[in-house]
Amino acid sequence: MSNPGNFIWYELLTSDAQAAERFYSDVIGWNAQDSGNPDMKYTLLTVNQAPVAGLMALSEAGGDPEMKPAWSGVIWTDDIDAKAAQVKELGGKVLRDLGEIPNIGKFAVVADPQGAAFQLFQPSGEQPDSPKPPTPGTIGWHELHSSNWENAFTFYSKLFGWTKDQAMDMGPMGTYQLFAAGGDAIGGMMNSQEPSTPPNWQFYVCVDNITAAEDRVKSKDGQILFGPQEVPGGAWILQCLDPQGAKFCLVGPRA
Repeated sequence: MSNPGNFIWYELLTSDAQAAERFYSDVIGWNAQDSGNPDMKYTLLTVNQAPVAGLMALSEAGGDPEMKPAWSGVIWTDDIDAKAAQVKELGGKVLRDLGEIPNIGKFAVVADPQGAAFQLFQPSGEQPDSPKPPTPGTIGWHELHSSNWENAFTFYSKLFGWTKDQAMDMGPMGTYQLFAAGGDAIGGMMNSQEPSTPPNWQFYVCVDNITAAEDRVKSKDGQILFGPQEVPGGAWILQCLDPQGAKFCLVGPRA
């Protein structure tokens, strides 16, 4: 599978990796397995035995000691050095310089000009196929909350070749701009409705029943921030916090 310019991985940095592993296994149904990396404790989260995401403790990741638990998205590139340089040329920032995971690939943590962080990743070899949305446990939607979605789109379009899809008028909330990465729409961009919250990416995990998923979030000490809310196309969404404070989102049908 070769998919440059698209999201290929999702990563949770958290204050309590074991508790987060239990929470997401119970709520989403992910199975967890150790990555086998001798240099750090890194857990793979799998769907039908195929890894779709990972998690690790903030203490293992290093970096800013004030960093809060959060999910991040990882975007494939065939030339990470060139892409990291282009991020800076387009007004973004490199937050963590190029690193390498032996036999896996190279990565860098960057941010768009408005401050939303994401990762670049150049794999060492061909990547295996993974389950596709709407398979439960896969990521079905990518949503950017920005201080200026129009400028953000220009950045991502130049960096990855993303294109505009349908634009939705949300009235006082402004425009919700869908975007595509070489095919159907994979996400949307909008101006943040919470000015005090820095620009950020949010990721929607597919579930087979949003009502049952809501019950699981609550029973496992997560919080519901928004929803359930029906969205165009008939799916329902939830925006949530896990017990460690990382925001995550769910999407699926309502029974």
